[in-house]
Amino acid sequence: MTYVVTEPCIDILDRACVDECPVDCIYEGARMMYINAEECVDCGACEPVCPVDAIYYEDDLPMAMTPFVLAGKEFFAELGNPGGASTVGKQSFDAGPAAKGS
Repeated sequence: MTYVVTEPCIDILDRACVDECPVDCIYEGARMMYINAEECVDCGACEPVCPVDAIYYEDDLPMAMTPFVLAGKEFFAELGNPGGASTVGKQSFDAGPAAKGS
């Protein structure tokens, strides 16, 4: 299990979560942030600092937000596992619901 960024993040991109993440596993897409499940250590530091309450532990994810689990998987299927968000910077694409609106 890991943390998942959901719909309230679309077009917000506050980055408070990025600043708080001790392992650099939160990546920026064109319209929202994504947490790399392979890199996340489940510390939970990102969740309380999100100003729009967009981050959930996967087990606590509201049913309406489950498409964002797949969106994260799609995002990293395209990006791969670069080993840290700061190494790749902002991406020009999104996945799942955020991609549909772009």
